[in-house]
Amino acid sequence: MARAARAALALNTVLFAPVGAQPLKPEGAAAGFEDRVAMTRLAIANEPGFAVSLIDAPRPSAAPNYTLGTLLDLRAQLPPGGTLFCLMGADSFFGLRRWHGAAEIPFVAPLIVASRPGQPLDDLRQALPPGLTMEAAPPATDSTHASSSSTFGLLRCILHNPAAETAPLYLLPGLNVEISASQVREQIQSAAESFDSGASDSGSELLCASVLDYIRAHRLYR
Repeated sequence: MARAARAALALNTVLFAPVGAQPLKPEGAAAGFEDRVAMTRLAIANEPGFAVSLIDAPRPSAAPNYTLGTLLDLRAQLPPGGTLFCLMGADSFFGLRRWHGAAEIPFVAPLIVASRPGQPLDDLRQALPPGLTMEAAPPATDSTHASSSSTFGLLRCILHNPAAETAPLYLLPGLNVEISASQVREQIQSAAESFDSGASDSGSELLCASVLDYIRAHRLYR
């Protein structure tokens, strides 16, 4: 998803921000923040334009990390003329209504949503936070976006809010890769059992070798 967004919108940098306290997961993460940062660094080590951000590090007060606040902080750090986007999968978009300040988020940072193949726009409209509406955008006149749209199948919509403000929303179609967190954990556990039993070729096709080695070394997700 990150590679597709980088190519489709000619992004200079894609930030990966492990979160300290996810408001929608009060039970917390299975691995600590420092471990998740380390694994993220390993996973993106050879990807040009990918970087780890600590913007969502745990707060001293242990308060939740809200995406709206994170985006506002990142936008304040942008150089003049810079543009900030918020990249998410369709599954996250369908849960957007539950997010703190959900209706404000697309107007702080335009959304890039990795949609499912053949995803009807009506489905996306129904998932919008209350008060927002969406329509398909006319063909882009900007040469960069026009070229990107034709090359990558990028779709562009326009969001409207009750204050008569507008914001673009970009859809990346055709990225329906069936990967779930539970599936990754199952493969990690299976690989760990094989490794502990002396197998030398056990691994996970969903994780790069350096991340799997880190998980083994720190005995995570057991």
